[in-house]
Amino acid sequence: MTIKNINNSNNNLLFKILIIIILILFLSGIWTIITYNDLVKEEENVSEKYAYIQTAYERRADLIPNLVEITKGYAKHENDVFTQVAKARNGLLNAQNPDELTQADNFLAQTLKSLFAVTESYPELKANENFLKLQDELAGTENRIKTERDIYNTAVKEYNIQIKTFPTILIAKMLGFNEKKMFKASKNRNKE
Repeated sequence: MTIKNINNSNNNLLFKILIIIILILFLSGIWTIITYNDLVKEEENVSEKYAYIQTAYERRADLIPNLVEITKGYAKHENDVFTQVAKARNGLLNAQNPDELTQADNFLAQTLKSLFAVTESYPELKANENFLKLQDELAGTENRIKTERDIYNTAVKEYNIQIKTFPTILIAKMLGFNEKKMFKASKNRNKE
């Protein structure tokens, strides 16, 4: 073999290696883009589901002042209960994440128990058509909240699985996609 043939052979080998490296980098770039876009979609899906939960909680919070007003008409001396319900409602509306929302919801559930305990002392209140309608709406809203929390938890589970699986975890960690928290059943609510 001559030096010219060896140089041509080395050049061909280097060219092939360069093409392979470029192809690997290109495919890695495409995979990174696709993975990133999938993670963004999953994260936005989780955010959307959380917004639905907030909407359901806000609906419940909007029903509470009406319930309190009807009850106040019958139980004028129960101001402490009404104050606690208002405080709990504000806490619920100001919650910023699933943990705060769960904590505020637990407090609201306790204050609503107190409110409904007050109504037991007033048979004419329990027979009030508006009061009964609000109780039904509140029960329906409670069911909606549970449904939305279940949907959110499913979306969070899918997202968390995706960011923890290999090789997606490499992109997720590098680009700052972090695990999301699920809603957990409250110990207080399970005793109701």
